[in-house]
Amino acid sequence: MFILVKVLTFNVMQFKNKIPVAMTIAGSDSVGGAGIQADLKTFAALGVHGTTAITAITAQNTYSVTAIQEIDPSVVVKQIETVYEDTGIDAAKTGMLSNKDIISSVSKTIKKLSIPLVIDPVMVAKSGARLLKEDAIEVLIKELIPLAWVVTPNIPEAEIISGIKINSADDMELAAKKIFQRTNCKAVIVKGGHLNVEKSTDVIFYDGRIVRIESDRIQTKNTHGTGCSFSAAIAAEISKGNDILTSIKRAKDFINYAIKYALPIGKGHGPVNPTSWLEIRANKLSVLENMRIAINILESEKLIANLVPEVQMNIGMALDSLYARSIEDVAAIPGRIVKIKDKVKSSSYPEFGASSHIARAILKAMEYDIRYKSAANIKYDELILEAAKRLGFSISYYDRNEEPEDLKNKEGATIPWGVEIAIKRLNHVPDIIYDKGDIGKEPIIKVFGYDSIDVANKLVKLAKMYNDLKAKQFLP
Repeated sequence: MFILVKVLTFNVMQFKNKIPVAMTIAGSDSVGGAGIQADLKTFAALGVHGTTAITAITAQNTYSVTAIQEIDPSVVVKQIETVYEDTGIDAAKTGMLSNKDIISSVSKTIKKLSIPLVIDPVMVAKSGARLLKEDAIEVLIKELIPLAWVVTPNIPEAEIISGIKINSADDMELAAKKIFQRTNCKAVIVKGGHLNVEKSTDVIFYDGRIVRIESDRIQTKNTHGTGCSFSAAIAAEISKGNDILTSIKRAKDFINYAIKYALPIGKGHGPVNPTSWLEIRANKLSVLENMRIAINILESEKLIANLVPEVQMNIGMALDSLYARSIEDVAAIPGRIVKIKDKVKSSSYPEFGASSHIARAILKAMEYDIRYKSAANIKYDELILEAAKRLGFSISYYDRNEEPEDLKNKEGATIPWGVEIAIKRLNHVPDIIYDKGDIGKEPIIKVFGYDSIDVANKLVKLAKMYNDLKAKQFLP
């Protein structure tokens, strides 16, 4: 049985109305995925002012480290002291401390200034390059780790520090206890990412007790900077006055986001994405505001009512391509947009995950062109297609009779299939995709655009041209 443990208490008043200041004492990563660069992104994403003491400059990319220039230990110390005497340091984290002299100097400074410290015992880069010299390991264990509030070794690092071979979560527990006994630090978290098991399990040893944190394993090769960002997130949360366990758990949520939305760049291990924590929230607000404006455009134009199909109308907009993974990442109108007399009215405020139909169409279009993040459905009418032609809109279609039988019986498969077929006809995402329906399926036109305002404006143009063409049909 695993039980929660008591936590350190803080004087809350010391943090009231104060901007938290955190420091990263680490190396610079020229590709921007780990080290100082990753730590500063993490601090900023978590609302903490980040400061730095650079210990080394590396020349590296996503698959190799080609050069390392260590900073003189006295300069490393001076960076820490200069920041401390001005802004203070509410918490710090260490990353790459490549030699024993730097480790000793940092240890003495942290001890003298009594700064809460998180240690990421960086030994080897993701590329396999060694970042900590052999003769520095013992200094790290004897001088620096005993000062740690939290030390965050991965499994290879925990094996070196503890001397225990790790093949299971139980072994991780033994290693965490051994590290604590050997160093007398406040807390140890052995990260389980290197274990080849279905769930990712991190093991915390704190205050004499074990706590396990389990999460779904995220399948990606883009994990450069994971340890840096995780330890930086713990330090950020501690700098805000949170207790150790709360800080670790919040950091775990944070790093899961960063890994899930990692950046697929470079030829090797792409970097995790610490700013996703902020960007997704900001992107959602931006999408909802864009849709609010689009809905106002539609509700203000009476002629839009002439475009509403029997199944009613909807409009949707996805998050940016990096974050648009599922239906839940596309906002639409719950209850749809309905026709009331001679106008249209949104049934509700837009919500994410509100329409599977419109979302699947948008997500498939974005696979071919990330600019097309929005779509709406309107009624099928040959005269509307004629209006679209006269407006210069590009038009394509799909025929449900051509749909493979295995897809017809698969829930939600028709729309992605049809949109893909229509796009391939033109070799680009068109403004208009239509289908003439099937048994029990109403014919529908879908209008695509860069965002929901773009789609709404296209609908207004269509409605006006459609109205003009209808009027001409009845002229003598």
